[in-house]
Amino acid sequence: MFLGVGLGCGLLLIATAIVPAHPSLSAALARLHQPRASRSDLPRESVLVRLVGRPIARTAMADQLLARQRRDLRVAGTTSEQLIAKQALCALCGLLWAPVTVTLMGMGGVSVSVGLPVWTSLVLAAAGFFVPLLGLKFAAAERRRGFRHALSCFLDLVAVRLAGGAGVESALSASASSGQGWMFAEVRQALAEARLMGEPPWTGLERLGTDLGVSELNELAASVTLAGDEGARVRTSIAAKARSIRTRGLSDAESAAQAASERMSLPIVLLMVGFVVFLGYPAVTQVLTGL
Repeated sequence: MFLGVGLGCGLLLIATAIVPAHPSLSAALARLHQPRASRSDLPRESVLVRLVGRPIARTAMADQLLARQRRDLRVAGTTSEQLIAKQALCALCGLLWAPVTVTLMGMGGVSVSVGLPVWTSLVLAAAGFFVPLLGLKFAAAERRRGFRHALSCFLDLVAVRLAGGAGVESALSASASSGQGWMFAEVRQALAEARLMGEPPWTGLERLGTDLGVSELNELAASVTLAGDEGARVRTSIAAKARSIRTRGLSDAESAAQAASERMSLPIVLLMVGFVVFLGYPAVTQVLTGL
């Protein structure tokens, strides 16, 4: 009875994770107006991060292994300690899942060979180690998509201010200060660093694009650098870049919708195969037994 209840709860959790409930419109709009959390309001680090993630992250091997994930970690707003802690936890769960299952089966009177749990534990542990990396990659890609959408809005604001007669630096600073979110915060920080270092604002934006892995910022800096200091040419380059970002985002959305439609055909094909097998199995059985 306990095993049945546990299995049912596990299937329910898996189903809710695969098909999460969509929030209501009022809840989504209320979430947009929530104030940003200050440093003191941030959640404290877990025990696993302090005991496992931080010591491993300080080693040279971990630094080399996580070198490729530096950009994704910054974009996703997480740290290497948290990623290592998640990897350790998932690997441990995968390593212990098969022995625990075999123990419960042994308590129920079902005997299983030793080799199967060992290989299953190793495979699940390896899979659990790479699952957080995939989650980080997907989260970073989603955040970059939102960054590009906000960047097009930012460039439209800059073009409007340039058309109104503002200078390049003042238009950039005013447009960055008029928005909220992590994209505008990153742009404000990049512009402030470039101003303090005595560099053009486009140099700071190019450096930000390199750090975040957003090629649109590098392309924008290159096009504006070629345009020179003339306001009309800079405004034309910025407006053209904003249009190209929106066009690319629209094409990506259409591609994602088409891919989702193609993936929906797989369950239908499997359903039809199961239906054909269900109808054909009795006839095949009768023919084989009649022979």
